[in-house]
Amino acid sequence: MKLIIRIILFSLFVLLLPEVKAQRIMGALIGGMNTTNVQGDDVFGFKKFGLNAGAAAIMPFSDKWSITLETSYTQKGSYHKEGGRGMNYQERHDYNQYKLILNYVEVPVLVHYEDRKWIRVGAGFSYARLVEVKEWEDHIRIATTTLANGPYSLNDYSALLDLVFPIYQQLKFNFRYTFSLAMIREREYQNVSAGQEKIRKQYNQTLSFRLMWVFNEKSSRYGRRW
Repeated sequence: MKLIIRIILFSLFVLLLPEVKAQRIMGALIGGMNTTNVQGDDVFGFKKFGLNAGAAAIMPFSDKWSITLETSYTQKGSYHKEGGRGMNYQERHDYNQYKLILNYVEVPVLVHYEDRKWIRVGAGFSYARLVEVKEWEDHIRIATTTLANGPYSLNDYSALLDLVFPIYQQLKFNFRYTFSLAMIREREYQNVSAGQEKIRKQYNQTLSFRLMWVFNEKSSRYGRRW
């Protein structure tokens, strides 16, 4: 948690410097929610909800193109309610309820293109560091799932697709899809009814819905087009 606070405070300090505000760089405060899924865990659907909050620096380099550097705290994972739909029932598991919490500090870098002065389309990559992990099966927490012991990777490398829409003045709505490029875990599953085993590679998938409050638009050379 201390690492998260330090990174976010440092980002805010850089974004709000008077010298920086006088130049072309814009800053943004961001807050919203994730709906997440772990591909390969036999639990289907974006059913795990979590926080997504942070700060960003937006650096235009033409009247339509810009680069965004962001620091955020993002909660990911997976969830299956006991008795609910969404688990792979073709192969019977030895548990009926499942919950996974994966919390990260994430640093995305994106390139955005502005189209018709009202929508911004972007793509990029991110590096995320795992800062908290918890896992449950049938409401029993798995003691061996920790930051120190694994089995989840501490590093998550992802690609991002991003859309930004204006709402009112400095307030924007942001939709983002993030997916892991490298696996976060490899797990062996057992079909208890057939006695068969399979190995699955797992990857994070995230849908983010966020609000952005943008600073320094008017004094930015290209910020008027936002």
